[in-house]
Amino acid sequence: MAETKAVSSRPFSAFERMVAWRYLRSRRKEAVISVIASISFIGIMLGVATLIIVMAVMNGFREELLTRILGINGHLIVQPVDTPLDDYEAVAQRIAGVNGVRIAMPIVEGQVFASGAVGAGTGALVRGVKGEDLAKIDLVAKNLRFGSLEEFRGEGVAIGSRMANNLGLEIGDLITLYSPQGDVTPLGTTPRVKSYPINAIFEIGMSEYDASIIFMPLDEAQLFFNSEGRVGSLELYVNNPDNVSSLRSAVEAAAQRPVYLTEWRERNQTLFSALQVERNVMFMILTLIVLVAALNIISGLIMLVKDKSHDIAILRTMGATSGAILRIFVMTGAAIGITGTLAGFGLGMLVCANIERIRQFFSWLSGQTLFDPELYFLSQLPARIDMGETLSVLLMALVLSFLATIFPAWRAARLDPVEALRYE
Repeated sequence: MAETKAVSSRPFSAFERMVAWRYLRSRRKEAVISVIASISFIGIMLGVATLIIVMAVMNGFREELLTRILGINGHLIVQPVDTPLDDYEAVAQRIAGVNGVRIAMPIVEGQVFASGAVGAGTGALVRGVKGEDLAKIDLVAKNLRFGSLEEFRGEGVAIGSRMANNLGLEIGDLITLYSPQGDVTPLGTTPRVKSYPINAIFEIGMSEYDASIIFMPLDEAQLFFNSEGRVGSLELYVNNPDNVSSLRSAVEAAAQRPVYLTEWRERNQTLFSALQVERNVMFMILTLIVLVAALNIISGLIMLVKDKSHDIAILRTMGATSGAILRIFVMTGAAIGITGTLAGFGLGMLVCANIERIRQFFSWLSGQTLFDPELYFLSQLPARIDMGETLSVLLMALVLSFLATIFPAWRAARLDPVEALRYE
């Protein structure tokens, strides 16, 4: 009796671990319990892996989308109030001196209809900028497929690769632009039509921008849109877009005139709010997979307790405490949850590391284009692991697995050995 006390007095002793391990091993007469344990393991593994993969893809999608949107659009837009922005050179120079502002770019924008040599046409957004400012926008300057920004002067323009493909245009070809903001005549306003040579073709990897944006030298854009001597706004690129709000007061003071400021979050609030809501909903839905697997652990342990009631009674009569029985079944169930969680973590990380190869393989296998860039904005499937988020997924799975073991283990600990052995 003294030896039994010595064995069972220490929590999670070698004796308790040995019994828990024996209950995990499959026997022929315990095939149903073994199948339930296997299903629980696979369920937790797939649930954790799916959560990690989906959250990584959504993080990657948001980051890539944010990088491209902020890479080609200003982080802070300065627009004039009351009077036109005809002193833009002086205002831009003062704002560029604000600590944290990287580029203060005067810009003229306008909607046009663009057509190519083959007669095809498409709507487009013309952005009139200075050549030296465009060269500072890395997303464009470092992603030129053809041509050079050194030729971005005079009447030459730069267009996206998808627009070039859609209109059948190459370097040196003419693109014809139609603007409703034309000349005023006695018969009314007539649309302005003018052809421009293509000096550069860029591809930033976001289909919406590659198919719709035309960069034009600022002087020429001012003439085309009847904005001689003024610009529509200043687009500011800052060092840290997340802290752009802290620069508002300094920018307003540097402008030295009434201005209206718009942050990138305000311009894209609907898009990023939708992404955040979708991300949260997907997390809650996919958590149900892990919850179902945890419920399988409960059912498997309850069946195991019922099957092992005779063994539990004998252990109790030999001196094993109710706490020892509780810990044995907690370890039995937790082992399934821990191994399933770790296996799911490994599987999720493996898939995330090869997500683009997997997409290409299934595209080849099915003969269809999965994740079509025409629909999903980006040209490839992104995935970015957030370790804090991944650790929260692992912690959630471990906690659910542990909680699932408490009730069956508690029932085993409360088993009366006299009742269990009454009819033996």
